[in-house]
Amino acid sequence: MEMVGVQWVMAQACLAASWIESGRPGAPVMMGYLAVAQTGPMLVLGLLGGVVADRVNRRKLLLFTQFLLMLVAAVLTWETFAGRSTPWMLMAVSAATGIIMVFNVPAWQVLTPRLVPRDELTNAITLNGVAFNMARVIGPALAGLLLDRFGAVTLFLLNTLSFLGCLAGIWTTPDAPAPPRDKERHAAAEMWEGCRYVFGDVALRRLILSVVLFSALGTPMLRMMPILVSEVYHATEKTFGILLAVMGIGAVVGGLSLRLVPAWYPKHHLIPLSITLGGVCIGLYSMSPDTLTAGITVFLSGFFWMWSFNSAFAALQLLVEDQMRGRALALCNVLSFGSMPLGALAAGYIGEFVSGRENDGFGTQVGLGLLAVVLTVSGLVMLIWRTPEIDGVKPGEPLHERRRSLIAGITASAHKPPRPQR
Repeated sequence: MEMVGVQWVMAQACLAASWIESGRPGAPVMMGYLAVAQTGPMLVLGLLGGVVADRVNRRKLLLFTQFLLMLVAAVLTWETFAGRSTPWMLMAVSAATGIIMVFNVPAWQVLTPRLVPRDELTNAITLNGVAFNMARVIGPALAGLLLDRFGAVTLFLLNTLSFLGCLAGIWTTPDAPAPPRDKERHAAAEMWEGCRYVFGDVALRRLILSVVLFSALGTPMLRMMPILVSEVYHATEKTFGILLAVMGIGAVVGGLSLRLVPAWYPKHHLIPLSITLGGVCIGLYSMSPDTLTAGITVFLSGFFWMWSFNSAFAALQLLVEDQMRGRALALCNVLSFGSMPLGALAAGYIGEFVSGRENDGFGTQVGLGLLAVVLTVSGLVMLIWRTPEIDGVKPGEPLHERRRSLIAGITASAHKPPRPQR
């Protein structure tokens, strides 16, 4: 809910005539700056967060970070109540949240594999993703209604109180102490070891590239959505919340539908296929002239968003050793979260270049569309030049096929088991 409120308040403040006439950066660029404030700390401190997650009790770390997030949410509520919710204040609060998330995200990620058996890990990650996106369904829809009827203060207050439920849930989970390690090693040495471990493995490199591509080129659609809602669809914050909820529904349906993907269909085909289809859907969203078309395209975008991220992170969790898990996932977070503001800034600058300071929304559509084209082409390239090592297939093994064919990439015919003879 907080993200919905912050983005909407930020967009409306930067679309106001007083802001435009002041000569400050336009709304698309400011939304890019907001993305930098929210995710930039992960780029700078993310590896440190992974080292901490590998060194300390993960459950205690989560309790501490969730408490700090509640405090920041309380500050946002008070500042908004006092009438000081300026774009600069929103960016400062977002930066504080981003710093805390540096340590919160890897703690969540490394906790799951310690709570479930390895053979159930993919299903557990899928279920976790579905639960997260269920919150994205309810949260944005509720946030839009609260913003429309009661304003931002009520929304931010309820968000602050919601952290009490998170703290209670973490408190009841089993303890998760850190795995054994060499206590004489410095943090810098452990971070370097994590980088060598990840970049020295072709499968891990390709998986992280997949996540980074979707993060940089796909997530700007969320950052720029308030501008499109206001300037293209001429709708209110309620519509913004509904569109986010529809995208969350698409992600939930996508997560549940992963169970329908045949067991023989490998992830090194599914991940690039999801990236390709996700890029196509985001491109269609960027051209949507009204809320109905936007709703359909954001639903499909959320569907393939879930396919892409869930499959990539499930493969990562299965490939990475436990003692390296925090650092490997932290490096993935650094590159993923660090690339998000770059994509948002690119879309913002393109939008301002095309539309000027009028912020009519057309330039933002062009920026999102260009990013979607790059994402689609990247997915097609990865679908043709595939990486079987993602599924643990070693060079020389029977299923290690590298046929450079788009049709073979889509059908995965080389992996399909033969039909039983009658």
